[in-house]
Amino acid sequence: MRLSKFLAHSGYCSRREAEQFIQKNKVIINGNTCNDFSYQVKKDDEVFIGKTQIKEQRKIELYALNKPRGYITSKKDELDRKTVYDLLPLDKKNLLTIGRLDFNTEGLLLFTNNGEHKRHFELPKNKITRTYEVKVYGNINSSDIEKIEAGITIKGIKHQVKQITLIKKLKTNNWLRIKLVEGKNREIRKIFESLGFVVNRIIRTHYGSYSLNKMKTGEFKKMIIKKI
Repeated sequence: MRLSKFLAHSGYCSRREAEQFIQKNKVIINGNTCNDFSYQVKKDDEVFIGKTQIKEQRKIELYALNKPRGYITSKKDELDRKTVYDLLPLDKKNLLTIGRLDFNTEGLLLFTNNGEHKRHFELPKNKITRTYEVKVYGNINSSDIEKIEAGITIKGIKHQVKQITLIKKLKTNNWLRIKLVEGKNREIRKIFESLGFVVNRIIRTHYGSYSLNKMKTGEFKKMIIKKI
């Protein structure tokens, strides 16, 4: 197995992080630094990153968190804000997040112990649908929805939703269901802000075939892995 894939399979890091460790001469194999991306790891090889021995993770695990607002999707934060890892049990703090949710976005956040599993879910070419329920302040009409469906270009980047549906209309707010296949940074907020609307709340309810179902805010649980 190629070195970067081996590291990602271990659950220690993602494929991208594995490549960075190799490039920066952080990987030690049998006592020697290895920066060869094509190196094939053998069964009797002893692989270390720093003082941590890396072993291939055979059994893939998947977990879900109903992320509350006010948490960063990161292990550390320079501003010392709370992170999603503060909500995980001590023995699960080495898990990898699948995708991200920004500070004020709530809902389904998946974790895995396998970097390749993470990579599969995140790659745009796999077109895995993310579903969000969005509360927007302002009077949204059919022409606004048509503009969003057609795709909106902001600073040279086109933002395209897979589907948008108005699910509840209130006096000053509207609830919409939006489906995306690629989660660009703050994409939903940028789309509505470009049309003059304010997004009050975003909840991710589904990621592919996985859903929040009836999970309570802050709840963390193991998921049954479905065929991908």
